[in-house]
Amino acid sequence: MFSVSKLIIDGRKRLSGRIEIQGAKNSALPILASALLTCDTSVINNCPDLSDVEITLNILRYLGCTAQLDGNTVTINSKCADKYDIPDELMRAMRSSIIFLGALVARFGMARLSFPGGCELGPRPIDLHLKALRMMGIEISEQHGSLECSAPNGIHGAKISLSFPSVGATENIMLAAATAQGTTIISNAAREPEICDLADCLNSFGANISGAGEGTIIIDGVEALNGAMHTIIPDRIAAATYMAAAAATGGRVLIDRIVPTHLSGIIPIFEESGCTVKQRGNSILIDAPNRLRAVKLIRTMPYPGFPTDAQPPIMAMLSSAKGTGIFVENIFENRYKHTSGLERMGARIYLEGKVAVVEGVSELYGARVASPDLRGGAALVVAGLGACGVTEINDIHYIDRGYESIELELSKLGASIKRL
Repeated sequence: MFSVSKLIIDGRKRLSGRIEIQGAKNSALPILASALLTCDTSVINNCPDLSDVEITLNILRYLGCTAQLDGNTVTINSKCADKYDIPDELMRAMRSSIIFLGALVARFGMARLSFPGGCELGPRPIDLHLKALRMMGIEISEQHGSLECSAPNGIHGAKISLSFPSVGATENIMLAAATAQGTTIISNAAREPEICDLADCLNSFGANISGAGEGTIIIDGVEALNGAMHTIIPDRIAAATYMAAAAATGGRVLIDRIVPTHLSGIIPIFEESGCTVKQRGNSILIDAPNRLRAVKLIRTMPYPGFPTDAQPPIMAMLSSAKGTGIFVENIFENRYKHTSGLERMGARIYLEGKVAVVEGVSELYGARVASPDLRGGAALVVAGLGACGVTEINDIHYIDRGYESIELELSKLGASIKRL
């Protein structure tokens, strides 16, 4: 099922040049699921060609849709969708598969699916999703690891206050509420750019959603949605990863096709580490010194704070910085699994609960390591690029979940990296 490929990196090659950023993985998955709400053809542009995207398309095909990826354009026709269940093997292949819950119940009035799989980042409970959907008239029973959902009287609007600004819960509510009866108000909603992207997509389908990107989102349910064309935003986490790769090698790289404001919680970290960051329209030029400075404190927070997905590659970048820095992971419990690989390469990292103390070393050394998860795998790539000697990274199927041909993109910048 998974590729047995590995990445081989011969480090200490200064990155230089220009790179274009792919479409956002975290936008693509809910937007593709949203096509199920129409009985029409939807065209999604700038969709990244990732293993998670392929799994999402396979789910849509199983449900009866036609779904074709041509380059970075996906065409979906959901007119003939006729199933409301998702097999266990498809659900467990991807953690974000829970996003189909709201869309399925909205389309068919019922859904049957198991709990999702994907990267093991510790508890990521879907209690917020279920509580909110129950408030909207959806009956949910949990039996033997599966969910049976129905809306015998239809889905109705509700006033929902989230105890935590969960991205997934916000998205599921939006999908369920788009064609619900009445108005849904989400308080303490997630504010990530991907939420705004989903709202823009749904509105292009004919939904009536306002307030996305703010603390309160208002969804006035409409009778039906129609197919339309939408273009996915750039991937801010991929941009942060390539910025970290440039910084780890003392490089100078132009990161193109981005939205700089989406990186507002990340850019100050690079500047504090000694990098010069210049914004040019939809591009950022990062120019890194020969050796970075430690960043005193980095706390992961919901947007617009520092994103948890950027923590692993930036920790790798700072593992060879001058001085000692502290990371505090406030989103996921098991977000430090990449540290064992970094330590194998010579990093000095001390863990205590959600705190990681990174004592910068003069240089990292190539080693044989394995990706523990998607962003942890990206961290090992960043470390390998800046390390002395050859690094072999196994289990790169995790990396392929979120990065389009990462070895080809880095090779364009002068990295010595190949897939075997």
